[in-house]
Amino acid sequence: MLVPDNIFFTKDHEWAKIEGDEAIIGITDFAQSSLGDITFIDLPKIGEALKQSAVYATVESVKAASDVYSPLSGKVLRVNNDLALHPELVNKSPYESGWFVVMKIADLAEKNNLMDAKKYKDYIENLSK
Repeated sequence: MLVPDNIFFTKDHEWAKIEGDEAIIGITDFAQSSLGDITFIDLPKIGEALKQSAVYATVESVKAASDVYSPLSGKVLRVNNDLALHPELVNKSPYESGWFVVMKIADLAEKNNLMDAKKYKDYIENLSK
């Protein structure tokens, strides 16, 4: 499983790459692998307010539909419109071309509720035991 060192993770397998007061967010390699081939993603609108741990998107795959929870609170600045036509980008590149949204972070202290890469690696290793 790919787990980049420069991002933060949730126990629900979402990620956030924090850059100043903005964060790029999406689902992890573990999540996309568990879902199988992704066929559709329902993303929020630009300007929408997201709340940490609240549902902000839905991912549909050949296996199931799954809610996606926001790793941080903030306002949506950009949406990855490429996912509308190419949801498979999440399967191919969950941390690069398969990102979901860019948000303006409301409270950077919420980062303390997330796991770093080492903790997340340990977490997913324990799931498979």
